[in-house]
Amino acid sequence: MTETNPITSDGNHTAPAPAGRLILASQSPRRIELMREAGFEPEVIPADIDETARPGETPFALVGRLSVAKATSVAQAAARPGDIVVAADTIVTVDGEALGKPADDADARAMLRRLSGRTHQVATGVCLLKQGAPGVAPATAPGATAAGEVTSETLCNQFTAVTDVTFYDLTAAEIDAYVATGEPADKAGAYGIQGAGGRLLVRGIDGDFYNVVGLPVAEVVRHLRALTTRS
Repeated sequence: MTETNPITSDGNHTAPAPAGRLILASQSPRRIELMREAGFEPEVIPADIDETARPGETPFALVGRLSVAKATSVAQAAARPGDIVVAADTIVTVDGEALGKPADDADARAMLRRLSGRTHQVATGVCLLKQGAPGVAPATAPGATAAGEVTSETLCNQFTAVTDVTFYDLTAAEIDAYVATGEPADKAGAYGIQGAGGRLLVRGIDGDFYNVVGLPVAEVVRHLRALTTRS
């Protein structure tokens, strides 16, 4: 069984490498890049689940449940004992309403007009699931059974990171120019903070910048350390 890269603990020392593989349950280029920049070469196995919100489900509850469902789905399909699966789901929310990926350019413009001059939230639900750790109580994270029961032989660490993002007041010309770049097309909320155009929209943030990119990588690494050193 292959080992993943050692988990950096403080830049000078490393924690023991996981006994199995590190699997990223996402094909997001941004998440893959963030994991690689943190020193990992995860095996990429995207999750295929129903991401429909349940009646009355809040955006923050949704991303938490979906992260567990994605990790569980991939673990059941591909993980071996000792493997760690990392899954994430990111959402943009304003006025308590989730903004997904825009359907077209007109939808992107409408989303950006709504975010203009205001503070909104970006939430990323993350689940780290270690397969085959015997004697551990069942996971209690929201939606742990959404894609199949998380068994008592599995460790499941779930958390949701939230970052406040404030936009400048955007003119119609600025919105049109940004939409014309094509950058908003595949991004929740119709913008990418790491993009050449998206970074010019943001007045400030309160919270983890990389959470807005799609993965709060510093917190992920800390959970990985905990799972790696726990038998």
